[in-house]
Amino acid sequence: MEQQDQSMKEEGRLTLVLALATLIAAFGSSFQYGYNVAAVNSPALLMQQFYNETYYSRTGEFIEDFPLTLLWSVTVSMFPFGGFIGSLLVGPLVNKFGRKGALLFNNIFSIVPAILMGCSKVAKSFELIIISRLLVGICAGLSSNVVPMYLGELAPKNLRGALGVVPQLFITVGILVAQIFGLRNLLANVDGWPILLGLTGVPAALQLLLLPFFPESPRYLLIQKKDEEAAKKALQRLRGWDSVDREVAEIRQEDEAEKAAGFISVLKLFRMRSLRWQLLSVIVLMAGQQLSGVNAVWAGLREDSGRWGAGPGAPGVGPGAEAACSGQPPSPALALQIYYYADQIYLSAGVQEDHVQYVTAGTGAVNVVMTICAVFVVELLGRRLLLLLGFSICLTACCVLTAALALQDTVSWMPYVSIVCVIAYVIGHALGPSPIPALLITEIFLQSSRPSAFMVGGSVHWLSNFAVGLIFPFIQEGLGAYSFIVFAVICLLTTIYIFLIVPETKAKTFIEINQIFTKMNKVSEVHPEKEELKELPPVTSEQ
Repeated sequence: MEQQDQSMKEEGRLTLVLALATLIAAFGSSFQYGYNVAAVNSPALLMQQFYNETYYSRTGEFIEDFPLTLLWSVTVSMFPFGGFIGSLLVGPLVNKFGRKGALLFNNIFSIVPAILMGCSKVAKSFELIIISRLLVGICAGLSSNVVPMYLGELAPKNLRGALGVVPQLFITVGILVAQIFGLRNLLANVDGWPILLGLTGVPAALQLLLLPFFPESPRYLLIQKKDEEAAKKALQRLRGWDSVDREVAEIRQEDEAEKAAGFISVLKLFRMRSLRWQLLSVIVLMAGQQLSGVNAVWAGLREDSGRWGAGPGAPGVGPGAEAACSGQPPSPALALQIYYYADQIYLSAGVQEDHVQYVTAGTGAVNVVMTICAVFVVELLGRRLLLLLGFSICLTACCVLTAALALQDTVSWMPYVSIVCVIAYVIGHALGPSPIPALLITEIFLQSSRPSAFMVGGSVHWLSNFAVGLIFPFIQEGLGAYSFIVFAVICLLTTIYIFLIVPETKAKTFIEINQIFTKMNKVSEVHPEKEELKELPPVTSEQ
């Protein structure tokens, strides 16, 4: 008994191989996602000026205001559109190449555009930037789904939550690094912006060199490749000891439980009653994550007019040719939809105009710190509590921010309340809504349905991302300071759904989690196809 307890304890430890595989996968993929989200914001006006100068060198004329706005909107919108395409590729790639193989293949969509963007100014071609934004979007769409899947399948159940939050941590680190490199006295200048864009290839190159030395997902090797010996060797390297029979038996149990279903496509996933609540939960959580106000949209507030600048997924909104050629410094990067008013909030609170970019970077640092906290508390507090806590904080922050913005011109200290709301929102979202949904996809689906579930979740993520960026400027135009009431309602509805439906998955095996949903879905087995076995005469088992 004591030996068994010791074995269980050792099985769940964080070994060097597991830690390095996690860091390399997250740095080489998730970091790029965050970096590319933020990298284009700081040099936005400089890049539009480059567009104008390039067009002038070709035609002898400058681009008019509307065509330039449209061209820039296409540039930034290529990222979420590419993310959607990347999400659709998840299933085919992870089933053909494996989890690790898909990540290695995905580096093509980072290294190639990094070279193209880095050379775009020398080549005098803004078309290279537009194509590259599509390619890095595909990279982000793939990595945002494959990395959580890979790490979730590598980790023992007692570390699955902590390692599952690591991809989100590296996304926030990538955002912060892009904000720092995007300071005007570093790379957000006439000579530096191509380097700023091209640096995204560095993490990809490192991953391409190092990740091949680490194991493939044992579940993929055993269930899909039917290579039990390779799966055992992978588990032995990951766990740091030789006795992995208990975990191999658990994976075999999962394989046996799914044999009746076979591979589950996206269409089949929508038709299966046994996966109804899992699928609905993924859709609600992914939509709630993006539609609650946080978005891969990086917006800048134009200093000359107070108009919101274009950001990824915000077509039709952006400074025109006059602003692009005016020589004005670009507005600071703003990380979240809730940052729409951030520049005005910081300036009203007494922050000097030149220092706003540093305050914004400081807010990005808060995001990183709170995501680090989530890594350490997710196994202590559980997924469900972090989701409820995070969405509740975001709900409160949106409500108070609405009141603060409405009273900002009449009450002198309201801008300080607004700053607190922005920071509180960042904290709340970093604790639960940002990192937990992707982790839950790994946990609530078994091997045969997991790739398709990530395709659905990723598609909802990127379509919601794009929708908020497209619609929010019009919501703001119509509602002004009351725009965040819309996000507050979404936070409230998502919180209610989580409270009523989403179970706790902490420290449970994939089979145990699936059994919880089996009861919710009111089916007797993991897959409804097995219900035909109940037609056997009961006397057969009694004899």
